[in-house]
Amino acid sequence: MRNLRLDMCYDGTRYKGWQRLAGVENTIQGKLEQTLSRILGEAIEVSGSGRTDAGAHAKHQVASFHTESDMPCGEILSQLRTYLPEDIGIYSCEEAAPRFHARLNAKDKTYCYRIWNSESPCVFDRRYVYRLTDKLDVSKMEQAAEAFLGEHDFSAFCANKKMKKSTLRRIDALTVRRHGEEITVTVTGNGFLYNMVRILVGTLIEVGRGERTPESIPQLFGEKREKAGYLVPAQGLCLMEVNY
Repeated sequence: MRNLRLDMCYDGTRYKGWQRLAGVENTIQGKLEQTLSRILGEAIEVSGSGRTDAGAHAKHQVASFHTESDMPCGEILSQLRTYLPEDIGIYSCEEAAPRFHARLNAKDKTYCYRIWNSESPCVFDRRYVYRLTDKLDVSKMEQAAEAFLGEHDFSAFCANKKMKKSTLRRIDALTVRRHGEEITVTVTGNGFLYNMVRILVGTLIEVGRGERTPESIPQLFGEKREKAGYLVPAQGLCLMEVNY
């Protein structure tokens, strides 16, 4: 049994997220499994490094799967590029160590959230940014970002109310930067809860609006979901990198 690794990217605009769902055809995982099963002539189950939300994107996602086929990696790559839709791209297909698992072996992941903070139109990037005209104090947002660093209980930043597993996560880096009319929030951590990055960004936006202070952030750890900020739209979110 071979274990293969795929490095890939996708525009998540028209998909219901990464995770395959019963009765839902339009997911990244489902489309990938369907295409691989057709190419290799066997049922293929794919594991991704993480489950991106419906409408979110990935510039670098990693997936792994097992196969009995002896088809060369180069041929699998060529056929994937032929049969997958244009909004799903495969960078590489390679042999992986027998015990490699795209999710379980990931050491950290980096996400970037883009905010178009202007009244000016953003026609050509509208599917990849959250357009927000409110005036934001980026320096206050930067101060608040520092409070997230380290390991904390992020229960208030999880939209899954039935979460039974640990909500402890570690944030290694979190930056807020303005580039002209665009603000980017980039976060690296060892793992993320359901909707965690989008709620974190919503909380930082509330700081930028003056609705909460940077000093109040530590009080949110271990609290209920209602205490943290709002859930920002998915289209501004992109998985940038996965490290092993």
